[in-house]
Amino acid sequence: MKPVIGLSTYRVDAQWGVWSGDAVLLPTTYTGSVEAVGAIAALLPPPPPDAGPAAIAAAAQTLVGRIDGLMIAGGSDVDPASYGAEPHPETEEPNAPRDRWEFALLEAADRVRLPVLGICRGIQVMAVHNGGTLHQHVPDVIGNADHSPGGATYGTISVTVEADSRLGALVAPEHSVSCHHHQAVDRHPGLTVTARSTDGVIEALEAPGDRFYVGVQWHPEERSDTGLFAGFVAAAG
Repeated sequence: MKPVIGLSTYRVDAQWGVWSGDAVLLPTTYTGSVEAVGAIAALLPPPPPDAGPAAIAAAAQTLVGRIDGLMIAGGSDVDPASYGAEPHPETEEPNAPRDRWEFALLEAADRVRLPVLGICRGIQVMAVHNGGTLHQHVPDVIGNADHSPGGATYGTISVTVEADSRLGALVAPEHSVSCHHHQAVDRHPGLTVTARSTDGVIEALEAPGDRFYVGVQWHPEERSDTGLFAGFVAAAG
């Protein structure tokens, strides 16, 4: 049987056909990337905004029990309050329902050691869930906006991957990647840095041990990075 990969999603105002309103969506580059390596993609929409903590935790536990792997997808900035910081002027308005949902999914996944892959926002959620913190505006740290050129475009940066890591067994040790982020991981307790960009930004984290728990700051779904997705799906299978 094909493994089922649950993917976190956006709950946003959208328009389709003659309709418009609240919708759940995710770019097909995410679903297509796991389907291309033999998995079934299942969207995991956030609960209604008024759902309480107990209901969110119960929903996360139920869903995690029915999937074989969890992907935390890209999206908006994580609420700085979740790691004890005041918002930077450039930080986006928090999306509290999505934050609560993805933290609950990770908590439920931890209980059963479910394989997890985080992409862009996903690596940041994973770090914060582990008690870490974020740089809220990367240009303040590195002095340029190469990681997020603005608009609906991706930047291109070079990353170096630790060869003896789980990630290093799946992707090239040095290669170019697509990126679109103005925040990045700062502190990351319990997780190991396994890739950095040439300007020093953390580009990948993973947990020690035999569990697949990997986050990348770049967007592998935009370049059909089959090595990373194949490794994730193999762990889920």
